[in-house]
Amino acid sequence: MSRLMMSKRSVALVALMSASVAVSGCSTVSKLNPFNKDDKNKSTASQGQRISVIAFDQKVEASESLKGADFFLPDPVAQAEWRLPGGNPEQSIEHVDAGKAFQIAWKRGFGKKGGRTFHVTAPPVSADGRIYVMDGAAEVSALDAKTGSTVWHKDLRPAAGPTKKGGFLGLIPKKNDRLGFGGGLALGPDNKLYVASGFRFVAQIDAGTGTLNWTQPASTPIHAAPTVVDGRVFVVSTDNELLTFDAATGAPGWTYQALSEPARILAASTPAVSGDTVVAGFASGELVALRAANGNDLWSEALSRASRTNALSEIRDIPGRPVIYKGDVFAVSHSGVFAATDLRTGQARWSLPVTAITSPWVAGDVVYVVDKAGQVICVSRESGSVYWIQDLNNTEALTKKQKKKRAKHPILWSTPILANGRLITVSSQGEAVALNAKTGAKEKTLKIGSPVLINPIAVGDMIYVVTDDAELVAIR
Repeated sequence: MSRLMMSKRSVALVALMSASVAVSGCSTVSKLNPFNKDDKNKSTASQGQRISVIAFDQKVEASESLKGADFFLPDPVAQAEWRLPGGNPEQSIEHVDAGKAFQIAWKRGFGKKGGRTFHVTAPPVSADGRIYVMDGAAEVSALDAKTGSTVWHKDLRPAAGPTKKGGFLGLIPKKNDRLGFGGGLALGPDNKLYVASGFRFVAQIDAGTGTLNWTQPASTPIHAAPTVVDGRVFVVSTDNELLTFDAATGAPGWTYQALSEPARILAASTPAVSGDTVVAGFASGELVALRAANGNDLWSEALSRASRTNALSEIRDIPGRPVIYKGDVFAVSHSGVFAATDLRTGQARWSLPVTAITSPWVAGDVVYVVDKAGQVICVSRESGSVYWIQDLNNTEALTKKQKKKRAKHPILWSTPILANGRLITVSSQGEAVALNAKTGAKEKTLKIGSPVLINPIAVGDMIYVVTDDAELVAIR
């Protein structure tokens, strides 16, 4: 059987999954573990094939004509709520008014940490003075946004071993099923919290009380957060399938099956929705636009380079969220394509050779992206020309020996957030950095204390970060 390989400290974002595992829901799992040295004595057969996590053969350069040039950014706006991983259905909050001091206000643990079996993958969501989080084992918690104190928590994990027929979702999960981790959250406009889980289900919870309203089983694990718009729940499964459900009842709706893919990143993309168009990215490298009402095809674009030069670049996945902004779709793939596409026609406007597992961040005249090598790239939204590049991992200064060591123990950075003129991203080494959004210069750094790869969110005057140790960190 093909095997999954994943890092204990990478929140599963550098893991590879075979299509046979995704389709069958197989419980056999192994790990690619660049951060955990305990695996070094295990046999190759138990771990799967090891490949370099960071590929340095792809390069994008700043434009000489844009060197020192200014560009427009909208003024920062405080966010009263953050209902979806990207903030809104289009996944495009431009500029937030939060985290001015860039200091940690408090930290609160909320459940099971990431480890060999479980991985925290859900970005937090927020409304009505609460932050909603999910740990590595399908326990959902509501925390007070000001203090971090627990309001309620709900354990949604199916019991391991034999259960009575008709038990939780009617599922009988295996005790060693390691695909049953992670998932994501979304808040609907109806004060309902929607949960997607690696334990193969989608559920609705009352956001006020934590009461479970309905559950709906899925045939394969779901490691992505759903999007809830106009009475529909949209979510992508590890089977490369876009699933829809009725938000009120949980009844399954239309589905879309993307191309089969032999390997993928063990994280799935959250769809973006604008009007009656839903845009989703898949492990096949397909970026697909569909009618939200019925799933009819509108267009499809392949974000995959024609010539791939190493084993890792064979992974075509689009693990980050597509972003819809002013009639364009911005998305980046692991195969080395960062593209802007016309939402209406599917016509590509520009593309760059960027390899990433993050989501773009669009604001005003520019779009920011953090690539897999740790470069933060500021790109003209209209032309695709590059204003500046900031290498957070200082790759150019490393010796050949240091680069080889870094390839085995990579430092990965999250999807950024633009807050008060600073671009903020967090890392797998537990560090947050604030860059000048106009120049890319480093302005501040902050020690989080635990590995982070989940994108930050902003509510009120706070920025919130969820760590792989199942901690919610508030940054004022």
